[in-house]
Amino acid sequence: MSYEHDARRPGSEAFAAALRDAVNARDVTLSWLQRQLKARGNRVSMATLSYWRSGARRPEGAQSMAALADIEQLLELADGALTRLLRSTNRTGPLGPNQFPLDEEELERAVIEAFRALGAPYPDTSRELTTHSVTDVGPDGSVFFTITRSIVQSTVGTITSIPFLEINPGVPTPPPLLSAVSGGRIAARYSHPDGEVHGALFELDRPLTAPDTAVVEWSVEYPPDYPATRDTGHALAQKCRELLVWTRFHPDAVPDWCEEHVETPEGITITPIELTGGTSVHLVRRAFGPGALGLHWGYGPRE
Repeated sequence: MSYEHDARRPGSEAFAAALRDAVNARDVTLSWLQRQLKARGNRVSMATLSYWRSGARRPEGAQSMAALADIEQLLELADGALTRLLRSTNRTGPLGPNQFPLDEEELERAVIEAFRALGAPYPDTSRELTTHSVTDVGPDGSVFFTITRSIVQSTVGTITSIPFLEINPGVPTPPPLLSAVSGGRIAARYSHPDGEVHGALFELDRPLTAPDTAVVEWSVEYPPDYPATRDTGHALAQKCRELLVWTRFHPDAVPDWCEEHVETPEGITITPIELTGGTSVHLVRRAFGPGALGLHWGYGPRE
C-alpha cells in the first residue's frame, strides 16, 4: 500500500527524537511496531517507519496520520503526544472560494436548514485537506456501506465539531446510519423533511484552533429499505489537496458500464470508465474543489 508523500520539513527533528525516545522507552523494535500496525489495518513499510524515526521524512497523508495515532497507543503515549509535534507545518494557506458544490438552490436551502438544526455555522469553517472515501457495493449492485477518512483543518477560530451530510438530489430516502469510527463521536443527527438531506454532527476528540488539523473517520451504512443506489461520490465546498473515491464491487455485481461524474462551478463532465476485468474503480483528483466527484454504474445497455 502506498502512502501519501511524507515530506522532510521543519520540525521533523523534534518529532523524530520523540519517536525514538518512545520506541526505546517501550523497549520494542520497528519490526514489532510494523507488525502491530499491520494487525490494526495500517500497512506502514519498515522504510517509512525508519524514515520517521531518523527525521528524513515525517507523516503527512491521511493514512500516515491515522497510523501515527495507533503508534501513540502502541507506545503507551498520551493522545497527540507525537502528532502535536507536527503542528509547525499546519498552515491554513490560500483558502479559495467556499461555496455549495452542487448547482441546486433548493438543495442548498435544505443543507442550510440541516446545519442550523445541528447547531453548526453555515458555511462550515473547517475544510478537508485530504479525503479518502471507500464504498462497497453489494451482490445486488447497490451501495451498502461507505467509510471515509479525512484530514480536516480549522480555518477560522476554534471548532469543536463538524457536520457531515448525506445528500441525494431528487431521491427521498430513509436516514442512513452515520457512525463515528475514529477522531470523535456523533453528538446529534438530523433528517430534512424532504428526505434528500441527512446528517450528523461529528464532535471532535479535541478542539481545533486554526490552523490545527485532525484525522477523522466516519462510516455510512444503508438500511435494507434504502432505495437501490448505483452511484457514489464525495462533494467539497472548498479546495482539497487530494480526493480519492474508491468503489469496490461485489464479484457477482461487476457492472457492465461505469461513468465518472465531475460537477464544478464550470459545469458537469461525464466520462466513461473502463473496468478492464477488475472489480473496483478508483477516482483521484488533486487540488480539487469546490465540486463533486462521483461514480455512476449500471447493468445491461446504457440507457
